[in-house]
Amino acid sequence: MRLASLGSWLYARAENVLAAMLVAMFAAFLLQIVFRYLLNLPVGWTNEISVVLWIWIVLFGAAFVVREEEEIRFDLIYAAAGPTARRAMFLVSAAALVALYGISFPAVVDYVTFMKVERTAYLDIRFDWLFSIYLVFVMAVIVRYLWLAWQSLFGSAPDEFDPAKAGSGV
Repeated sequence: MRLASLGSWLYARAENVLAAMLVAMFAAFLLQIVFRYLLNLPVGWTNEISVVLWIWIVLFGAAFVVREEEEIRFDLIYAAAGPTARRAMFLVSAAALVALYGISFPAVVDYVTFMKVERTAYLDIRFDWLFSIYLVFVMAVIVRYLWLAWQSLFGSAPDEFDPAKAGSGV
């Protein structure tokens, strides 16, 4: 029970971080409009911060906030399959994701660490810092799918998709 409450608390904080990044990106976007069209002083840093925050929002959100049932996927065959077939399809997919991300991880680490030589044009952010979120994303995906595969293997089969319950995640 204590682990579940800690997980809920961490999930809520991840949502808070994601919301703060979205607010900051929106504020930078509004500043860009004000500087460019009202003050006639185009600035580049607002565009750069918007792009950086968008990268972080997508990858941080996919790593820590978006739940498995909220993922977008093509699932006509999966939804029509029975519990045993769904379990097998999920395990094959999870094994493929873990293997592909795991195999590519050393090269990704090398590339991200190599990018310390480059910096963004306006904010002077090192690219290794900027793209470090991708390393976090890859590790989170690997851990998530190992955990989900374990649950699928030793627990119940993945749930059948119910389009009546599809929504925004709320």
